[in-house]
Amino acid sequence: MVAAVSDIGMRRAINQDAHAEVLAESQAQWESRGHLFIVADGMGAHVAGELASKIAVQQVPLHYAKLRDLPPAEALFRAINEANAEIHRRGQANIEFRNMGTTCSALVLLPEGAVIGHVGDSRVYQLRGNRFHQLTFDHSLVWEMQAAGEVTDETARSGAIPKNVITRSLGPNPTVQVDLEGPFPIRVGDRFLVCSDGLSGQISDEELGALLRCLSPQEAARILVDLSNLRGGPDNITAIIVEVVDPRLETKSHMAIAPIGAEHSPPKFSPLLAGATALCWLAALLLLLAGLKPLAAVAAILGLVAAIIGVVQWIGGSGPQQRIARYGKGPYRKYRAEPDRPLFEHLANTMKSLREAAEERGWQIDWGPLEEAFGEARAAADRGDFSTAVALQAKVVSTLMEQIRKQRGSESSQDSSIDL
Repeated sequence: MVAAVSDIGMRRAINQDAHAEVLAESQAQWESRGHLFIVADGMGAHVAGELASKIAVQQVPLHYAKLRDLPPAEALFRAINEANAEIHRRGQANIEFRNMGTTCSALVLLPEGAVIGHVGDSRVYQLRGNRFHQLTFDHSLVWEMQAAGEVTDETARSGAIPKNVITRSLGPNPTVQVDLEGPFPIRVGDRFLVCSDGLSGQISDEELGALLRCLSPQEAARILVDLSNLRGGPDNITAIIVEVVDPRLETKSHMAIAPIGAEHSPPKFSPLLAGATALCWLAALLLLLAGLKPLAAVAAILGLVAAIIGVVQWIGGSGPQQRIARYGKGPYRKYRAEPDRPLFEHLANTMKSLREAAEERGWQIDWGPLEEAFGEARAAADRGDFSTAVALQAKVVSTLMEQIRKQRGSESSQDSSIDL
């Protein structure tokens, strides 16, 4: 199951975010290329950022599909580099697009697990049970300084260092360093969130995990965007939520993947062992002709041993022992996805503020069903069932926001849902 939402936010004139969901059309196609999900957050004056993100979500799937002779991880790595080259070329060709750029976070669900290609500060998360992990590293000034040990976590959280200064993106330079993460094993019930910083910048990781755990993908995507806007919506907001419901998508066993940049030629018999085999057998023949049968037998046996070792290494050369098991160092941060009273009370106060705004502006809201649902949510919270309480209250807030948008006539988001 997949839900995707992209919203302009409250303070931007255009939406410079872009996203794409490319689902395999058959089991065979999934086994070779998997399901691809990508979010890009553009940057640049005028419409440059919008163009950069649009190119990214078009070019990455295009090149990824074309590079089908390569292992999926390497194909994804090269596809992102090809997208960077195209964005850079378009930027250099038009002075209005000079130095345009975009983040790029691409998630691929494959038989060997979830593999991620990543540049910038958009993010990919995984939820399993009550564990919520950030699988990508933010290429931002604050994260880079933390990783280098130049600032403490407390200083980073204080906001003293701007969080929106990114250190890596597609487009400004002819080449770019692409992070690969994974493969992360996939289980039925897992949920993945791919989002731009317009979402993660307004909602804490703990809140993201708790809401993702309590709600369906469609409901979670909607409330996350609504909360981002209610907290100011300073940036465009994009979220893709993927829930694994098909057992065929599970990672059956650990499957290694070929390292990036490796030669993918067929395994060869060791030249050294081949030479040793030939030399031993030639010596055996010469010794036999000289009438030295015992020594000939020893030489023949040594040649046979060399041949057997060579064959074993040749056959084993195509096995996983010559491959790597993991890319990157993710996950980079880990949280518990626990709905609790503070989150419920925040949603309840949000409803109260929205009601005051609606009454002040004279919006016509059908409060009856909302009040009834709020009563059920409050009762669930009072008995300590915060999963139910948060889920019900989140739905109340989203329903109220939907009615308000209709009153204002300013629905600006584009929603889509697909069965997976």
